[in-house]
Amino acid sequence: MPFARLATATTPTCHIGLGLAAIGRPGYITLGRDEDLGEDRSVDTLRTRTHELLDAAYAQGVRYFDAARSYGRSEEFLAGWLKARPGIDDIVVGSKWGYTYTADWRTDAEAHEIKDHSLTTYERQRAESAELLGDRLDLYQIHSVTPESPALTDKELHAELAEAAARGLTVGFSTSGPAQADAIRAALAVTVGSAPLFRTVQATYNVLDTSAGPALAEAHEAGLTVIIKEGMANGRLADPHAPPAVRAIAEEAGVGSDAVALAFVLRRPWAGVVLSGAATTNQLASNLHAAVVDLDDGQVARLDTLAEEPTAYWEYRGTLPWH
Repeated sequence: MPFARLATATTPTCHIGLGLAAIGRPGYITLGRDEDLGEDRSVDTLRTRTHELLDAAYAQGVRYFDAARSYGRSEEFLAGWLKARPGIDDIVVGSKWGYTYTADWRTDAEAHEIKDHSLTTYERQRAESAELLGDRLDLYQIHSVTPESPALTDKELHAELAEAAARGLTVGFSTSGPAQADAIRAALAVTVGSAPLFRTVQATYNVLDTSAGPALAEAHEAGLTVIIKEGMANGRLADPHAPPAVRAIAEEAGVGSDAVALAFVLRRPWAGVVLSGAATTNQLASNLHAAVVDLDDGQVARLDTLAEEPTAYWEYRGTLPWH
């Protein structure tokens, strides 16, 4: 399993990954992104920005990089970076299928992505990912599984995923929505023959939404690698938007609110990789401070009080504009 490479890494940041959702396309829902990226969001500009972020992340010990078919040109940008640096062979590359990018490089598109977990979509997007990333792709995940997703019951799809796994590709899934815990437990029950199909789970978990925690602990206990996304709640836990309690703890620790938010997640024993969604190298550097933040029990208890009811959390997330 590719994540075994991280087990032997010695850098403090090896369990922080870089997700490309906010940098592989011109529009995304992270707060403050207008200031982060400015007006020039041409393909060439974002390609250059992505490569700068990847260079900075690798130089500072990050060893997991996360893309998706729906993240605009994220796979293309990552593939170009890898091609230009053939000596880099100690990283893990993950991507996701199940959403198709439909914004045509616009920020004002009516729909930025369309979800479809059918076998046909898997076969098309698997070929697209393979064309770009080839054998550098280690992990392929079903994007945003919910309890009602047909990907949980489609036996033909399961058979093809199992075949890909037999050829060396790690198969996983990500989740979203207020019923993440239910989706995780349903996915843990999926088998082909007598063997579990999925080897990784990527889920939203942060100070404001901790609802998936018990199910993620179960997944870890079952042997899956747990990847955490949206640890900063799409910018809600970063300055200047962070709640007063987060800002106060950040001041006590001498770091940014973003580092406190990510440190809260890194403290969970089941969290294998925690993603940074940085859009600038300065943000990335601040995020990586999380690896050395040592929250005490009292600080964690203060952060625990900020958890929201999952439905309310996801309803609010659904109102965030695409900047």
